[in-house]
Amino acid sequence: MRLADILKDIEYTIVKGNVDVDIRGICYDSRKSKEGSMFVAIKGFKSDGADYICDAVERGAVAVLVDSEISIDKDITVIKVENTRKSLAKIASNYYGDPSKQLFLIGVTGTNGKTSVTYMIKSILESQNNKVGLIGTIQNMIGDKVYPTERTTPESLDLQRYLRLMVDEGVKYVVMEVSSHSLALNRVDECDFDIAVFTNLTQDHLDFHKTMEDYANAKSKLFKMAKTACVINIDDDYSSLIIENSNAKVVTYGIKDYAYIMAKDIKNGIKGVKYTVQIEDIKSDISLKIPGLFSVYNSLAAIAVAFILGIPLQTVRMALKDVKIKGRFEVLDIDAPYNVVIDYAHTPDGLENLMKAFDEYDTGRKILLFGCGGDRDKGKRPKMGEVAGRYADFVIITSDNPRSEDPMEIISEIEAGIKNTKCPYKIVENRREAIKYALSTAKDNDIVILAGKGHETYQVLKDGVIDFDEREIVKEILDGDEKS
Repeated sequence: MRLADILKDIEYTIVKGNVDVDIRGICYDSRKSKEGSMFVAIKGFKSDGADYICDAVERGAVAVLVDSEISIDKDITVIKVENTRKSLAKIASNYYGDPSKQLFLIGVTGTNGKTSVTYMIKSILESQNNKVGLIGTIQNMIGDKVYPTERTTPESLDLQRYLRLMVDEGVKYVVMEVSSHSLALNRVDECDFDIAVFTNLTQDHLDFHKTMEDYANAKSKLFKMAKTACVINIDDDYSSLIIENSNAKVVTYGIKDYAYIMAKDIKNGIKGVKYTVQIEDIKSDISLKIPGLFSVYNSLAAIAVAFILGIPLQTVRMALKDVKIKGRFEVLDIDAPYNVVIDYAHTPDGLENLMKAFDEYDTGRKILLFGCGGDRDKGKRPKMGEVAGRYADFVIITSDNPRSEDPMEIISEIEAGIKNTKCPYKIVENRREAIKYALSTAKDNDIVILAGKGHETYQVLKDGVIDFDEREIVKEILDGDEKS
């Protein structure tokens, strides 16, 4: 594809060379540069792409895109723009033929619930024999094909490539988790959203956004982009802000405040939740295998999308009744007199919602094991400790993904919050040993809750990434077949 065509609708300056050159690929990682490619130099949080221009050229790049002054004596084309990250979204869309315009794109954003809502919507759409694409935290999917994911919402170049692939594979609908990072960093700028969904907004990612106001404003960008409808949780404190920023028809859902789509007569149990959904004068009974009030909210969001698309409630009801999501209130199938539940809850609100879900069950003790991620929002650590102390009967504080931080420093910040409660707790820094201890202390009818990692099958340490699937670890411990 000609460079001039790739740069369509972008303001740029030719520093050297010309735009009448054939481009065989685009990359922002110099290691992926190949003969005839274009390298886009993006400023990251830890490095500057401009430092890798020579490496990209040596690997075959014939053009580079920059947003700073550079000097290079190679015989290549150098294009300068105001912001390479923002330009990359448009370049990627041009290169892959504006794929989102050929798809019905549903974006889901919020602190908690994004993954569950996307899977529920996917299940509903597939129940009507639609081929559905999914982009999100656990994995990317095209129909039944699974593709690995590195972040909740891919970088714009990778995202547009996936969307192109979905078009080519005959996908009609795409359901996508849209993170606040992706909105703030222009990853979804060229996505043609039809429906935008807002789940909730609670403290998270303040290492990046700095304030809740900045965080909320980043989320609200999605609702300015939606063409058909905006689905909004009216019970959330930030719903008014999201509604104000919505440029399409607003459809509200909720439990507490009046909403267009509401849940009534909620009955919670350890194996699921049942309720009656009401849309104007239409009612239907809904049954979910994922318990908790948060599951009711998540399913209401999915029901709202289905309503907008004209999908009958009977179809929706059947599609939701068997939905299960890895790492979301996942009750393990084990031979033990107690239950083990794995959940991704990694924010104060997420942890509180998870623990509240157990309140209506006739169980023994709630033994909660959790930690907090390193190199992330430190302000939530004592808050999560305080939440844990309020709702659990016994807490084991351990590591999550400590990354470059000292695990014990993270634990001490969590401990500061739990000390304000009367809940007994124990610190076991090694997460595998912590799980072993939790299982050893569990008695009949207790619930052991492993929170924070959910679907993840790895742990990120200072020295690198290790395999860490809590399902396998629990099985190994119970079978007496632990790895040394």
